[in-house]
Amino acid sequence: MPTTATRLSVFTESVIRGMTRLSNQHGAINLSQGFPDFAPHPELTAALEKAAHSDCHQYAVTWGAPRFRAALARKIRSFAGIDLDPDAHLVVTCGSTEAMMVAMMTACNPGDRVIVFSPFYENYAADAILSGAEPVYVPLHPPGFGFDPDELRRAFRLGPKAIVVCNPSNPTGKVFTREELGLILALAEEHDAFVITDEPYEHIVYEPHRHEYVAAMPGAFERTITCNSLSKTYSITGWRLGYVQAAPHVIAQARKVHDFLTIGAAAPLQEAAVAGLELPHSYYTGLGELYARKRDLFLGILRRTGLPFTEPQGAYYVMVDVSALGFATDTAAAEWLVREVGVAGVPGSSFFREPEHRYIRFHFAKREETLLAAGERLARLGRLGA
Repeated sequence: MPTTATRLSVFTESVIRGMTRLSNQHGAINLSQGFPDFAPHPELTAALEKAAHSDCHQYAVTWGAPRFRAALARKIRSFAGIDLDPDAHLVVTCGSTEAMMVAMMTACNPGDRVIVFSPFYENYAADAILSGAEPVYVPLHPPGFGFDPDELRRAFRLGPKAIVVCNPSNPTGKVFTREELGLILALAEEHDAFVITDEPYEHIVYEPHRHEYVAAMPGAFERTITCNSLSKTYSITGWRLGYVQAAPHVIAQARKVHDFLTIGAAAPLQEAAVAGLELPHSYYTGLGELYARKRDLFLGILRRTGLPFTEPQGAYYVMVDVSALGFATDTAAAEWLVREVGVAGVPGSSFFREPEHRYIRFHFAKREETLLAAGERLARLGRLGA
């Protein structure tokens, strides 16, 4: 019998989604897969109802419905200060997941190298491998998860075609500074590489930190491929709406990849999502304040467990050091937490290239009552003397 592709043997199915299945099996509170348990803004749900009774149920333009792309370009201009042509600079995708795959396949030839910071969101290495490229890993050093400039320079000397930067970072919650991004850009320019950014948490950043749009930095636009999503900003992870933003010559090629991957994102959902893109600036201010409160609540819960953690600067994830629980691996600790404590997180080893087994990633994109219920269960760890 024929065998399947050998490239599939070097990575597993999603550990994150696997922990969600385990959580559901044991009735645990799911703080593993990062989706909210609260409704999106009423403007979005009203627009969705309206779209359901409209005539937008057939294919939209492959690279995105014109009205959606126009609203998206206005929103990006408002926050990033980049003047985009909706017809030349954007491809609408099925979430940021497809956007990253499109970016990788657009940038890379088989045999190319791609720099990936470790720990990393699990899709990045898989996307590189599926594109025929080889990931080159540069460590982000705990507990602050900064990078060593010399280690990054050594990676660039290998001649990569691209570097992937998730900012704010999933899983660490790190927000890259303008100085760090400037060094990355300088090295990318020196070695003629693309900078592929993943920015779905752009509006979830905690004081005093600031999100820097790489594509808006001086001289960066032509070599930056920005991947983004509406999922986290508007609490609509199930709508699967994302996009790639880049220079016209890059977008012309990205359209081809996107067309043959998915044809197009859902037309009615693009129509409805315009209502989100047109929300006033006060919505984004409120979003940041909402997640700041959730972060403070959840970090207070973690402090009572006695387990060390890295305070996130952005996004809604926390890397918690569970080595004091006494398990041989983080996977064993995560599975025990699901079965015996009733709270699900993600084993940190799934994000690291290095043999790292200290961490579990939890997220706090949940209603206050959900976080408090998780806190009641996690309080057991404090009683165990963790």
